[in-house]
Amino acid sequence: MTDIVVSAREAQERLIRRDQYVSCSVAFIDCKKPGSHLKQNYSMIGPGVTTSTDQVINLREPHGFNVGAAAMPHGITNNLHIHFTAEVFLVFKGEWKFRWGPNGDDGEIVGKTGDIVSVPTWIFRGFTNVGPDDGWIFTTLGGDDTGGIIWHPSIIKEAAQYGLYLTKDNFLVDTTKGQEKPADEDLIKVIPDEEIAKLRRYTVDEMRQRIVTREERAWSKDALLDSGLPGHASEMAPVIGYGITQDRNHAPKITNPHGFSIEWLKLPPGQSVSRFRVKEKQVLQILTGTVAVTLNGPGEEVEMQAGPWDTASIPAHAWRSIRNLGDTDAEIVVVTAGDGRKTPEWAPEVLEAARAMGRAVDKSGFIARADLLPVYAMGKL
Repeated sequence: MTDIVVSAREAQERLIRRDQYVSCSVAFIDCKKPGSHLKQNYSMIGPGVTTSTDQVINLREPHGFNVGAAAMPHGITNNLHIHFTAEVFLVFKGEWKFRWGPNGDDGEIVGKTGDIVSVPTWIFRGFTNVGPDDGWIFTTLGGDDTGGIIWHPSIIKEAAQYGLYLTKDNFLVDTTKGQEKPADEDLIKVIPDEEIAKLRRYTVDEMRQRIVTREERAWSKDALLDSGLPGHASEMAPVIGYGITQDRNHAPKITNPHGFSIEWLKLPPGQSVSRFRVKEKQVLQILTGTVAVTLNGPGEEVEMQAGPWDTASIPAHAWRSIRNLGDTDAEIVVVTAGDGRKTPEWAPEVLEAARAMGRAVDKSGFIARADLLPVYAMGKL
């Protein structure tokens, strides 16, 4: 891989702390609908699907996916809409009811803290905070350009009663603020009933296969090469796609292409993941704990300290290590660009220490006993 050195300034720009998230209450066309008027939308990496020029985007650099969040009080709803690329919900606080179908009545599932839900493309979906207080969900959206969304015809019709219109180029116009109503030919086209009737329908059982609850995480204590070394007792649990786990027995529950993989990483107090790098961009989102992410090689280290709900972006090809600074388990969502399996490249000192303990990586990138791996001199054949 090409060596990438991250400067201290760049590292801080790539660390988006929770108190740096900036909400937008007019991101979508249903922002004045009673029961939906208290939504707060966040765009941490990329614009997501916001339609408002008021939306603050913390980091605009393309990653191959977008990272955002929605915060809503109890009882508030995000109304029926369609996405063209993957939409994944990471529940960080509260209880959320997700519903789907042409009229939102094909089924419902509830996601709780620590659950991850992937909703298929090209179906109407909506969600409501049904928890006892304010709730928070992170979102990961496929692609750098998500293409926007299609709103249910009933939502577009109702929005017009409040002076809100959506243009074909995905901008929200609010005539109550003195903005001129666009000409009909400049407004976004409402999806016809006959096209709605063609959309795929999903049963509750089918959708249940697209949620990985906190209780369903398939943790492995042998997911990374260094996990057998003293001070490096990490665990990983795959959720979507094939990420960086090196446990050959690991398989994600959700496997259809998203443009990214999602895994859980758990670090007990004082434990670390040794120095490694991957050729894809990677984002860490902290659910619990405080971690130090150290970038670059010896003599050039810079550190990012990330706490609960912070977002840290790591460039492709950059060396990184991760250490739990707290006295409780750190639980981290690891989002890595691309649908294929990712193969960590470990620093030379890690390879040497692992081999001394009898651990190595086979040619498929999985952990194996070092003494079982032959020296295959392919060039001599």
